[in-house]
Amino acid sequence: MNFVGLRGWFFIFSALVILPGIVFLIIAPGLKQGIDFTGGSTLTLEFSDPVNQTDLRAELANLGHSDATVQQLEDNVFFIRTKELDEVARVAVLAGTEGNLSPNGVQQLSFDLVSPVVAGETILNAIYAILAAAVGIFLYVWWAFRNVPSPFRYGAAAILALLHDAMIVIGIFSILGVLIEMEVGTMFLVAILTVIGYSVNDTIVVFDRIRENVLTFPNRELSEVVNLSISETIGRSLNTSVTLLITLMALMLFGGSTIREFLLVLLIGVVVGTYSSIAIASQALISWEYGDFKRVILRRPVEASVSS
Repeated sequence: MNFVGLRGWFFIFSALVILPGIVFLIIAPGLKQGIDFTGGSTLTLEFSDPVNQTDLRAELANLGHSDATVQQLEDNVFFIRTKELDEVARVAVLAGTEGNLSPNGVQQLSFDLVSPVVAGETILNAIYAILAAAVGIFLYVWWAFRNVPSPFRYGAAAILALLHDAMIVIGIFSILGVLIEMEVGTMFLVAILTVIGYSVNDTIVVFDRIRENVLTFPNRELSEVVNLSISETIGRSLNTSVTLLITLMALMLFGGSTIREFLLVLLIGVVVGTYSSIAIASQALISWEYGDFKRVILRRPVEASVSS
């Protein structure tokens, strides 16, 4: 299959997927932040009577805390994260859950406030982590491909694919934040870093085969080498992705709701990461080699002068 010949369509498709997310990021504006970023309260409660997560979430919603997240730590012990509670609201939560769920008593094991200042530091640290990861990936790929012509391009293409995947995931969650009020928290940041790692891993698999074929067939055109390399690795990439998607779907169906945000990011990231290694990273090498980007940039002033 002539993957290289379809690179223009790949770029157009990616632009059409990314553009709605950018629009929603501007409209919203940004992602809908959870209490990990806006601040809030955390409670650890132990119930004397048997209680399940579903009933506890329903009761918290009745008490006015529909945004609360609930995690079961052990039998009848739950970790609750919700908006900031004053003393009256905290007592109301204890009284309500005891009266409707556990008449034999509720014991508060811990109560903490999540400061917005701490939440802001979390966001800043996450940005630093992503930037550090991007720089490290770029330098490593540049060094690893030092034996092929223009190794700098391989590092830049890997970063381009990484940004492509992150923008799609962030854009989709900005849309979900507006349509269904889906919030993002620290698990979202962890998932984004995981997606970045997966994206780069899949890209390196294709790039490594390109490197081998460039050294094996030095007289071939780069477009032929890229087509050959993608054809040789696409089966491996698809098999790995499908296997991982089946595992993630099983966790989505049978896992707890507290990790569904994380799993949804991974589901999107696996699909997008597999696509970008074939349709973005590899094609960026070809477009750079043949000056596609330069022609697109230089064409605009020419067209403007003709139309004027």
